[in-house]
Amino acid sequence: MGKSDIGPPDFRKMLPPVIKKNYGKWKYHEIIKPGVLKHVSETGDEVWTVRAGSPRLVSVDFIRDLCDVADKYCDGHLRFTSRYNIELMTPEKENVEPLIEAVNKLGLPVGGTGKSISNIVHTQGWAHCHSAATDSSGLVKAIMDELYPYFTSMNLPARVRVALACCINMCGAVHCSDIAIVGIHTKPPKVDNSKLSAMCEIPTTMAACPTGAIRKSPDPNVKGLVVNDEKCMYCGNCFTVCPAMPLADAEGDGVAIYVGGKVSNARSAPMFSRLAIPYLPNNPPRWPEAVSAIKNIVEVYAKNARQEERMGEWIERIGWETFFKLTGIEFTEHHIDDFTHAVETYRTTTQFRW
Repeated sequence: MGKSDIGPPDFRKMLPPVIKKNYGKWKYHEIIKPGVLKHVSETGDEVWTVRAGSPRLVSVDFIRDLCDVADKYCDGHLRFTSRYNIELMTPEKENVEPLIEAVNKLGLPVGGTGKSISNIVHTQGWAHCHSAATDSSGLVKAIMDELYPYFTSMNLPARVRVALACCINMCGAVHCSDIAIVGIHTKPPKVDNSKLSAMCEIPTTMAACPTGAIRKSPDPNVKGLVVNDEKCMYCGNCFTVCPAMPLADAEGDGVAIYVGGKVSNARSAPMFSRLAIPYLPNNPPRWPEAVSAIKNIVEVYAKNARQEERMGEWIERIGWETFFKLTGIEFTEHHIDDFTHAVETYRTTTQFRW
């Protein structure tokens, strides 16, 4: 079969030689120190990995600088993890310290392994997304500046994964992270009927609304749409198909904080995150309210959880009432599920700890 640009390339062609040689034969791995991993094969071969933090939105020059480091110490091989960590792998132990030095020279921290906070996985934010209720890169930068010591050390009870989605479409997999920041809109879309007929298909726009909040204008002289504010849940679906219904609002948009999610199946089943703080304002460029709230949750967790206990497991053990007391977070009516089909999602087991 000839060359094709359809689908991803075969990953096996991109593996470092030592990994290709020992594929499926790895015996064990260990964390030597924060950000440094050692994998040992059944054949006795070793691979040393240096993990560094990285922004998600990067320049071509930044990639070239990384490639220069990889060319010098890793035979041209490097990879990005799903959380945007850079991993530089080498079979030579003597390359580890020069790798760390080279990465630090680029201004990147080494860490994110073991009982630490890894890079924050996040969505596009104001840089690109049309339905964003908050920024991503700016807010993530502000948060990680405060949580930096938890990236470069392994002093937490267990690993903590943080994610950010800039709207409730949840592109950032925040439903399964220990701490999640979700951008939320609080006002219905503003309908510009003067542009709507030229930019949008009215039936498609009406059909895009999951709650049936969009209807044709009752005024026979107006060819356009109206929004029932009571039915609107600010999801942004309408704006996705109709640019004449913008949803972003500088004063109303903000973020909510969720906690307790995880993918791990080791000690307990995977868990969905749940609402902790219903609303915090957007205050760029440093988002002090959101940063302070997240740092507080991390520090309370670090002080009170048992070793190897993920955040959701810790909350389930102590109960949500104790979680709210320890963190000082106010419990409000927003924490109560009042969705139309909530009766189908209520926890009815007697083992629910409150």
